[in-house]
Amino acid sequence: MKRTILALMIGAVIIGFVGCKKGLVLTEEQVMQGNPIVQMTTSKGVLTLELFSDVAPKHAWNFVKLTQEGFYNGLIFHRVIKNFMIQGGDPQGNGQGGPGYTLDAEFSNLKHKRGTLAAARLGDQANPQKRSSGSQFYICHVDCPHLDGQYTIYGTVLEGLDVVDAIASTPTGRNDKPLEDVVIKDVRVTGIKPHQS
Repeated sequence: MKRTILALMIGAVIIGFVGCKKGLVLTEEQVMQGNPIVQMTTSKGVLTLELFSDVAPKHAWNFVKLTQEGFYNGLIFHRVIKNFMIQGGDPQGNGQGGPGYTLDAEFSNLKHKRGTLAAARLGDQANPQKRSSGSQFYICHVDCPHLDGQYTIYGTVLEGLDVVDAIASTPTGRNDKPLEDVVIKDVRVTGIKPHQS
């Protein structure tokens, strides 16, 4: 019965998506029923992301909500470290900004593998609860096991690891900021994948 309801919900969402230039519009309830698929178009190419609402529901819904509001469009990857990670989602473009709130950590047994999408946060001294930034995220360029259990993982790159490589290879200056802006041109929800039983 649940699968039938989910299939009907997904069908309705897909029908609503046809002809929509802004992408799929999902409710929080729909996000809790399946993992959203998100397309992120950057100045270096396109990334396809899967958000793990089955593992980190608050983070997945928050990313979808901000995406649907157009929050990420026009922002940059402000911190890029080859053989580590690429970080974006800051409206100030310097690692200090956000939407005005933080999120409770949602730690899991997931590992920081190449292509992992996770929430950035302030360091432990300033943030002993390890609360996540409300909008800043990072994508692992390589496996980063030293981050396991310290940051909330809420997604992965399904397609576009070559784009992650291109962004990670961008020349940088002070504070690991690219010398030439790597812009997040557009982010939109393009689908939803049912949770595994």
